[in-house]
Amino acid sequence: MAENGCKHFQVYVKENSLDTYRIIDAYFSACINRDAREKKALNCCCFECGSFGLQIFACLYCIYFGCRGSHITSHLRAKKHSIALELSHGTLYCNSCRDFIYDSRCREIASVNRKLEAKDVQKSLSWTPWIPTPKETNLMLANPRRRHVKANETLGLRGLINLGSTCFMNCIVQALIHTPLLSDYFLSERHECNAKSSLKCLVCEVSRLFQEFYSGLRTPLSLHRLLHLIWNHAKHLAGYEQQDAHEFFIATLDVLHRHCIKAKAETENANKSSSSAQHTNCPTQCNCIIDQIFTGMLQSDVVCQSCKGVSTTIDPFWDISLDLGETAHGGATPKSLIDCLERYTRAEHLGSSAKIKCSTCKSYQESTKQFSLRTLPSVASFHLKRFEHSSLIDKKISTFISFPVEFDMTPFMSDKNNAYGDFRYSLYAVVNHVGTIDAGHYTAYVRHHKDTWVKCDDHIITTATLKQVLDSEGYLLFYHKNILEYE
Repeated sequence: MAENGCKHFQVYVKENSLDTYRIIDAYFSACINRDAREKKALNCCCFECGSFGLQIFACLYCIYFGCRGSHITSHLRAKKHSIALELSHGTLYCNSCRDFIYDSRCREIASVNRKLEAKDVQKSLSWTPWIPTPKETNLMLANPRRRHVKANETLGLRGLINLGSTCFMNCIVQALIHTPLLSDYFLSERHECNAKSSLKCLVCEVSRLFQEFYSGLRTPLSLHRLLHLIWNHAKHLAGYEQQDAHEFFIATLDVLHRHCIKAKAETENANKSSSSAQHTNCPTQCNCIIDQIFTGMLQSDVVCQSCKGVSTTIDPFWDISLDLGETAHGGATPKSLIDCLERYTRAEHLGSSAKIKCSTCKSYQESTKQFSLRTLPSVASFHLKRFEHSSLIDKKISTFISFPVEFDMTPFMSDKNNAYGDFRYSLYAVVNHVGTIDAGHYTAYVRHHKDTWVKCDDHIITTATLKQVLDSEGYLLFYHKNILEYE
């Protein structure tokens, strides 16, 4: 990496100067005035499909807009144009290098344009771009070669040794390792540990696991250190009995979340006690990597049937647990993930036995309750409640529930009519349970590359087809936003 971009961009600047970049960034990326915003709203769509998606690229050689993927790259290849500008964040892309590039001159121009935009709409700067430190610049200058991932690449795949009924842990670790933003965070070594010993820090152990997975070695890994740390911080999971994969997933996120909060507090020399955070089983609004990836906001609307007054509460969530059995009102059992979500977000009459005191009526009234998704997480995880526990019998629900490779979450949002953005999600991991409620085994399917799936059965890793994935029973389903898709 150089201060003035790649060699292809240097040739472009020599032939065309930076004037085109300055105009396109001002009018279609930063939008420095009202005229620019009107021009972008009217003209900034993909010339191929007409999409006004979040990631539109502008060719810097000619008048052409194309959305991320084949539409912009096909144009650049056909016209032998190398450089395009990604308009959402104003980043340069070189099609010859197949990578985003950095140029200090363009960054100065972009900085001026964004200050003009902020002044025009009377707001503060919403974000600041990544600018490499001298250390990072020297590191990239010393390592100019970039590794391109091939279709049959096995880097990032490793089996996990079963330590004695620990298949539940192995599956969750495989899903987390293949979570896009989480792998970016740990592989870039963003975690800074302040613990007296990194051997006692769960985040350090997870970071080490990511390094191990991507070390190039193929021998199976042992997770005994991770298991021991989880036992120390989640006592209810201690022991070699078979545990529930969903319970382990939530406990792992909770412990990681608490460790990140504690590390941040120590970094900022905060004197606040963390005792209140050490017993929480739900996320709080913070900026740690766990919340950035997994936390969404669930809206609950309770409507009084007398005065129609609405009481709204908003709570954070890490995953959504979906019932598979019949409802109390005798409704049909769901057949697909979409059915489950529709039932989850459907208004429910609470009945006369569950009256709620209305703040307007000042008395207890019958009401309806409805869930909806206020904000969506980057990674949406769904728990299909296959294990049913009652006073009479415990049983497993083995009903087949179909789930899509990709789907749109807009219909389940609180303000679906005014929702702006791309709310499509892609499947990247599935955890399955085979057997009975008393004796069973967990396996996982994870997407290794865009069109490559593998089955993880403890230390055995085998290739899998998409049909095998979609035909599986499904216990935990992991989806990430389409905008995180790697080409």
